[in-house]
Amino acid sequence: MKASHYISILFLAMIGITLGCDTVKENNPAFSITLPENLGDTTFDGRLLLLLSTNDENEPRFQISDGLKTQLVFGVDVEGWSPGQTITVDNAAYGYPIQQLKDVPKGEYNVQALLHKYETFVRGDGHTVKMPMDRGEGQQWNRAPGNLYSIPTKINFDPASSKGLMAELTEEIPPIEGPEDTKYIKHIKIKSKLLSDFWGRDMHLGAHVLLPEGWEDHPEVKYPLAIMHGHFPSDFNGFRTTPPDTTKPCVYSARFDVDCYNRVVQQEAYDFYKMWTGPNFPRMIAIVIQHANPFYDDSYAVNSENLGPYGDAITYELIPHIEEQFRGIGEGWARFTYGGSTGGWEALAVQVMYPDEYNGCYAACPDPIDFRAYCLVNLYEDENAYYLDSEFKQRLRPGHRDYLGFVDASAMDMNLKELALGSKSRSGQQFDIWEAVYSPVGDDGYPKRIWDKKTGVIDKEVANYWKENYDLAYIMKRDWATLGPKLKGKVKIYCGDMDNYYLNNAVYLMEDFLESTTEPYYDGEVDYGDRAEHCWNGDHSQPNHISRLRYHRMFIQKWAQEVASRAPVGADLRTWRY
Repeated sequence: MKASHYISILFLAMIGITLGCDTVKENNPAFSITLPENLGDTTFDGRLLLLLSTNDENEPRFQISDGLKTQLVFGVDVEGWSPGQTITVDNAAYGYPIQQLKDVPKGEYNVQALLHKYETFVRGDGHTVKMPMDRGEGQQWNRAPGNLYSIPTKINFDPASSKGLMAELTEEIPPIEGPEDTKYIKHIKIKSKLLSDFWGRDMHLGAHVLLPEGWEDHPEVKYPLAIMHGHFPSDFNGFRTTPPDTTKPCVYSARFDVDCYNRVVQQEAYDFYKMWTGPNFPRMIAIVIQHANPFYDDSYAVNSENLGPYGDAITYELIPHIEEQFRGIGEGWARFTYGGSTGGWEALAVQVMYPDEYNGCYAACPDPIDFRAYCLVNLYEDENAYYLDSEFKQRLRPGHRDYLGFVDASAMDMNLKELALGSKSRSGQQFDIWEAVYSPVGDDGYPKRIWDKKTGVIDKEVANYWKENYDLAYIMKRDWATLGPKLKGKVKIYCGDMDNYYLNNAVYLMEDFLESTTEPYYDGEVDYGDRAEHCWNGDHSQPNHISRLRYHRMFIQKWAQEVASRAPVGADLRTWRY
């Protein structure tokens, strides 16, 4: 035999040995998660989350974030899980920011497991879906009452040998007690027929109602309605009848670099109470709405194929109920909207989609109002949401920055976190709720993906549906001949030019359209805060950490000064100004 033949045989043998070793050494760590037997005969559906953390400051379930300090989460869907039964979480579970357990570095970790419970909805549109219903917490998987979890345990983890690790879901998150009524703040909850018909079960809308000073003493007066949109409010926050509590320790705000920020927040709330009850403040009803749903902590206040007719339910069921119960004027000219972030988008969206039902919107740091700047993605021209287009290299799109431009999360990071927390747009997080609100329903009853959640490839057919139904800048431009006269003077938009989520880019595009359109001219306002981060509200006199606490006092007074120019002849502009 020739020498070359010996070399070939030896080479092939070496390949075989190497491949064999790789197969043998393939890491497949596994955790066994068990439901206690004392849970009865009930079976459970939901998202099972395994959490690993090297940080001892808090439970692992409170340490998952978009930023650099995030810890690890791995998720799997479960159906029909019975008490006493064990489910294995291994490499098949999808993880963030590390996608598989086998790639987790060897070391010491706190481990915790949590079951985010789903229930089955047989919807009025014919689809059956399994979703996590809000239970009073504002759709937060790590705080949702009834969710089961394990006590955190410290382990030594080695992906090469960690098998048979166990956790039992012995703990249950307790119910949340609702706030009590006070002299000024009332809490209401109504069953919505529109939403109940859609979801196939009783669905409710709620609101925290702030009554004007003198409401009981002026039974003959009817009042305008100030509607603040935003994330799930536990109460009417920003209103406090007592000075700051100096017996509690100061809490430092890392975001704003402000010491004792908890007392700053309380002082601003107390100052608003003094203004609200003092002389010369406009007397009106102010509300914040609770419309958490199976997808998110609020509904975006519009009708949606996946969420149902929340726009109609809020506008035609909830608001008239409040006005009737608390003596609102009950006419479109006497209602206005305001809010920031999600609430900023909602404030503008309901003004655009129900132009006769509202008389002014003050939209601060709104979620993307032009999908050519869906954060840093142009849904109509870009092919991929995660990577900037390039022939020879890939650059991740930024997702979150600070006021100096430091990026601590990419758009891909944020989306992969959501994919670990929930499949089928069920994470309860930001990109998934945009998808749930704006997308058509898929054949499986869940929202059609705007892009592939793992690769970022954009679905142009879905993008076009978004454009025609929810791209506010496009809709306003398309329908300006009829919308323009109804929106004249009503549109006010404010955004920091260093918004953390790049939301100012869409505002620039909206401003270009509004300022260039003269038939009719919009006669509103678009303003920017220099180096201001998310939720700047148009106040140039205060830093963002103060101005963001002054939405109520700022916009209620602003609307009261402007309403005379947009009120119909004969409107009551006097009796509620006592």
